[in-house]
Amino acid sequence: MRKFVSFFLSLYHRLLPLLGAILYRFPSHRIRVIGVTGTKGKSTTLALLFHIFEYAGHRPALVSSTSVWMGKERERNMTGNSMPGRFFLQRFLRKAIKKGCDIALVEVTSQGVAQFRHQWIDWNDVAFLGIHPEHIEAHGSFEAYMAAKVSFFSYAQAHTSATFFVRADDAHADSFVNAAGKHEVILFSQMDGLVAPPSLLGDFNQINIACARRIALHEGVEDVTIQEAVSSFKGLEGRMQVVCESPVRGVVDYAHTPDSLRAVLSHLASDTKGSLICVLGSAGGGRDKWKRPHLGAAASEYCDRIIVTNEDPYDEDPRAIMEAVYEGISNHHKEANTAEIIEEREAAIIKARLYAKEGDCIVCSGKGSENSIHVAGGKVIPWSDAEVLSRVCEENN
Repeated sequence: MRKFVSFFLSLYHRLLPLLGAILYRFPSHRIRVIGVTGTKGKSTTLALLFHIFEYAGHRPALVSSTSVWMGKERERNMTGNSMPGRFFLQRFLRKAIKKGCDIALVEVTSQGVAQFRHQWIDWNDVAFLGIHPEHIEAHGSFEAYMAAKVSFFSYAQAHTSATFFVRADDAHADSFVNAAGKHEVILFSQMDGLVAPPSLLGDFNQINIACARRIALHEGVEDVTIQEAVSSFKGLEGRMQVVCESPVRGVVDYAHTPDSLRAVLSHLASDTKGSLICVLGSAGGGRDKWKRPHLGAAASEYCDRIIVTNEDPYDEDPRAIMEAVYEGISNHHKEANTAEIIEEREAAIIKARLYAKEGDCIVCSGKGSENSIHVAGGKVIPWSDAEVLSRVCEENN
């Protein structure tokens, strides 16, 4: 019975992209399509590419975990999926063509690939930003997670004339280069980036800039135009978003893996004269339980004070999730009473502001630009880290 269900689901997911392509008359044949994959940086890289192409006179369209943009139209991605299914991508491409767009930018996720959503799309450029452990429980292992990412390259190699862009210094770069076969492969690294604007804080954003630059150059945008566009980029909501500067700095970031959290915190620690206070957004319920203590450990490496709080528990016990994160925090913090659990997220942010003194920095991690918290029974609570942190900071000036 289990094998029958598995076969049926596989067939179902394979048929949907084909039916969508037929229904919307294979729209990818009439617009250049660029796909970006990797564990982190996808949304920022795509938003930066959108800005570069728009600055250069193109009319781009974009779908990412945070946004659906077409020309001047800006909407949130409300589907709950970074790479939506059920005909969404084919419909998105057809609508982009009707709106006069000439380039479509698509965030490609491992789970989207596992459900064949990348198929029946004529990819022109595909990029790999790097890979770290994530979605392990959904895929069964890190190897299966990486295989899903690689299979996106393999599909584009076999079925399209795509050019491939690969982060050269990633430990798994060779797997993606090999998957490109005889197609053109353009390598990029942090050294290829431009001077980052204030909206792209942190060395880790140099990879995003380097990738966007290489793709834009390949698509015919002049380097001087790219540099001007990058310098005028305003940033992406929820990604190293500075919501207040004085007397206390407040930053919101999505950082949802131990590696991305370390990257964010190491930059903020080096850029903060006072103390770094982290409202640690815990971890989502029902998935990637392995990373919970590692998030706590990452925070304890760089932060002077840590408040572990709720994120998206779904139907899992939120206290159990937070305690698992707390267990990863070093004994130094626990004994010094500089780490605690405050389950209610707004109360945690208020407490962080009460602790903060002039010159300190508060960073809220885990939610980024997400506008809701998912709790038991399918209930969804409206929420915004940026709005709450900004209000709390303003009220306590």
